[in-house]
Amino acid sequence: MKKLHYGMVGGGKGAFIGNIHRQAIALDNLARLTAGSFSHDFSNTLEIGMDLEIPSDRLYPTYLEMAQKEAARKDRIDFVSIVTPNYLHYPIAKAFLNAGINVVCDKPLALRESEARELDELTIKNGLLFAVTYAYTGYPLVKQAREMVKRGDLGDIRFINAEYPQDWLLKQFESDGHKLKSWRANPSVAGISNCVGDIGTHIEYLVSYITGLKIKSLCARLDTFMEGHELDDNATIMLEFEGGAKGVYWTSQTAIGYDNGLKIRIFGSKGSLRWSQENPNYLVVSKLNSPTEIISRGRDDLYPKAQDYSRIPAGHPEGYIEAFANIYRAFTNALLKKSLGDIVTEEELDFPNARDGANGVRFVEKCVESSKKGAIWVEF
Repeated sequence: MKKLHYGMVGGGKGAFIGNIHRQAIALDNLARLTAGSFSHDFSNTLEIGMDLEIPSDRLYPTYLEMAQKEAARKDRIDFVSIVTPNYLHYPIAKAFLNAGINVVCDKPLALRESEARELDELTIKNGLLFAVTYAYTGYPLVKQAREMVKRGDLGDIRFINAEYPQDWLLKQFESDGHKLKSWRANPSVAGISNCVGDIGTHIEYLVSYITGLKIKSLCARLDTFMEGHELDDNATIMLEFEGGAKGVYWTSQTAIGYDNGLKIRIFGSKGSLRWSQENPNYLVVSKLNSPTEIISRGRDDLYPKAQDYSRIPAGHPEGYIEAFANIYRAFTNALLKKSLGDIVTEEELDFPNARDGANGVRFVEKCVESSKKGAIWVEF
């Protein structure tokens, strides 16, 4: 099988998420890293590039040079993976889209909805593929939950309760000079929101992916508990969805005792389900007048779409890397098929795209708008 080639912007020495992306891509061996601009410090890029065995002529001091020179090569990269702080997502993605190169980008997609919509339009105009790494939708049991909702197993969706508490921000802010501290608290780098932009967007897309529901209006209160911090570190959001369903989201990075507690509960007219990211191999399903069922990934039969993403036997936990890998697997398979001139079906485009990313940015903007106006209801 043909193997793709990719480049990376960001993910240099000392960065966390870049290595996660590299490991995830390597899991299916469908793409090879052949170019990079890993840091604004070129010596950092050279050091990482040497460790990754990338030829020196494909290590670049800036992303602009990388986009221009890669586009001119016969053996150009097939896509770029963008793993930088938030404020750089838009200009980097735009540069590569204009160079005719497919893009995978971390979330939030941009600092402004208008920028994110522009990236979506550029993707369509240039006939490219764009993925946004909302990695939690890569878990097999999230895909099982989506199939259950689509097939009507829960009936009409009535209420959604989702939360994403962490306490890492408290710990990291105690450590002066921590790399994340320098930009999480800086609006010019992180954007207009910290907590909602960082992890609230995961809730927004996870709910959208599983249920297919569209937000009609929301009421948000964003809190800033950290002294000297300009941006939110806690948020409570009430929602109304088109069709009548309601919801409540809570997200926090100052919740002592919580590591990465993403949970979602969906209640319908015939049943409910709940899933936890920290225990991702199990899905709890309840139906009226029936015993509650715990579905086990690897042991129990899943719907075919979900089963296809399950990698190892029961009792061997699949986690974060595998979920990331499933996003990349769907993206690279679609890109491989497209490169061979075949038609890519809607079903095969099972990864978050630029339009989904733009909706996430809109969600952030509307939460901030609501909170600044006194936690009032605003139309979405």
